[in-house]
Amino acid sequence: MLNDIYQTLDPVLFSLGPFTVRWYGIAYVLGFVCAALVIWRVARRWRVRVDADSLLTIMFCVIIGVIVGGRLGYVLFYGDYDYLANPLEIIAVNHGGMSFHGGLIGALLAGIVAAKLTHIPYLTLADLGCIGAPLGILFGRCANFINGELWGAPTDLPWGVVFGGSAGMMPRHPSQLYEAFLEGIVMFAVLYLLSRRMPPRPRGTFLGLFLIMYGCFRFLMEFVREPDVQLGYLWGGWLTMGQLLSVPLVLVGVGVFVYALVVKKPQKGLPEMQQSE
Repeated sequence: MLNDIYQTLDPVLFSLGPFTVRWYGIAYVLGFVCAALVIWRVARRWRVRVDADSLLTIMFCVIIGVIVGGRLGYVLFYGDYDYLANPLEIIAVNHGGMSFHGGLIGALLAGIVAAKLTHIPYLTLADLGCIGAPLGILFGRCANFINGELWGAPTDLPWGVVFGGSAGMMPRHPSQLYEAFLEGIVMFAVLYLLSRRMPPRPRGTFLGLFLIMYGCFRFLMEFVREPDVQLGYLWGGWLTMGQLLSVPLVLVGVGVFVYALVVKKPQKGLPEMQQSE
C-alpha cells in the first residue's frame, strides 16, 4: 500500500571513533553557507558594499545569535526541564531542543551588532539576511525529517509516513517536508525574485515579507503538526505554542512592511540617480 511509507533514514552521516557527524549539524552548516552566498550575491546586485571581512562579521554574529537565541527560546517556550536545579542543562545543545522563533529573535538582535560593525544600515542588512534565511529553514526541516522528529498528526493520506518510536506505527503527515517546501522553497523563491528588481524595493520590505510569510505558513502547518508532548494544545485545546508565537511575527511583519512602503528609504549603496527613482 502507498500508505506504508517508513522513515528509516539514519540521523548519523558517519562516525570516526568518538567523532560523530549528524545530518542536523550538516544542515546548519549548509544553511549558513548558502545564506552567506545569497547575501553576497544580492548585495553586489544592490551595490551594497559587503566585502569578505564584512561577510565574515555578519555570519559570525548571526551564527551566535541563532544558536544562543534558538536554545534560550526552547528553554523559555518549550522546555519542561527543571533548569533552575541544573542550569548547565540550558547550554546542553547536544541534548536537543532549539526554537526557530528564539533563533530568529537572536539573529535579529545579533544583526544590530553586525550593522554597527559593518556600517551597513540595519534594515538593509536584515533584508539581505531574510532573503537567504529560507534556505537554512529548508535544510533544517529536511534534517528534522531525517531525525524523525517534529512529526505531523495521524493521516490516512497516501503519502503518510510511519516514523516509529515515540510517534507510533500509524502513518503521519510529513509536516517537516511541508514546512521545508513552504517556509524554505516558496519563501526563498518569492524573496529572491523580488530582490532582482532594480532599483531594489525600500529598506525593510524583505524583512516585513519574511515575517508575514513565515508566521502565516507556520500557523497553518501547526494544524497538521503534532504539538509538543510537554505542552500539548493551549487556549481551549486548539492553539499550539508555535501558533501563539507566530501571531506576533505576522503583526510585526505587517508593521515593518507598511513602514517600508511609507518611508521608502533606499537600500544603502545605490547611486543617487537610482535612489531618486
